[in-house]
Amino acid sequence: MKFGLLPALAVIASGAPALANDPTHPTVVELFQSQGCSSCPPAIANINGIADRPEILALTFAVTYWDQLGWKDSFAKPEFTERERDYARTGISQFATPQTVINGRASVNGGNRAQLVAAIRAQDRGPAGPAIEAAPGTVTIGKAATAQPATIWLVRYDARALSVPIRAGENGGLTLVHRNVVRSLSIIGTWNGTSKTVAIPTNSDPNLKSAVLVQAGRGGRIVAASRI
Repeated sequence: MKFGLLPALAVIASGAPALANDPTHPTVVELFQSQGCSSCPPAIANINGIADRPEILALTFAVTYWDQLGWKDSFAKPEFTERERDYARTGISQFATPQTVINGRASVNGGNRAQLVAAIRAQDRGPAGPAIEAAPGTVTIGKAATAQPATIWLVRYDARALSVPIRAGENGGLTLVHRNVVRSLSIIGTWNGTSKTVAIPTNSDPNLKSAVLVQAGRGGRIVAASRI
């Protein structure tokens, strides 16, 4: 019998030194994975291990291009596949799973714990970038001295440990546990360096948390991020 991945698998213990600058400027770590990919479980476990760290915004994106190979991922959406494709177009990543993109600046497989931690530390944005302030129904992106046109993304994700029994495909027999599963990704505005306030759609699902990313273009560097 194959065993699943337990939420207790952790990259860094909760009391360990911070991996990134601070919770106000969290490092965005995006895992692109599929439940049908046999190479993905180690990367999934490593993302689970940093999912609760306040200085990290870990996001799990399920892609669709494994869905015809024996198992359809229960969280996959075409727009998540397109996001990974946007990163591949910039040249910072491949178009493959698993793929872990840090701050839109660099990518690693994500299955190697030491390599992932080193990449997170190397790609820390520090305290730079515009401030992000949330208010009921809106979010404001502050000013910056220098800026290029940027996309404002709204991410809705489920932070719970979601257990999925895999019935077929390369991971058939496993139960995979996912954290911070992205359920929706949408553009809510653009930013060009001046202070800007944009509306945020109402979140009708109490199980979902929200975050805002400010990113050069669609697959460029992330210049600011915040949980809201």
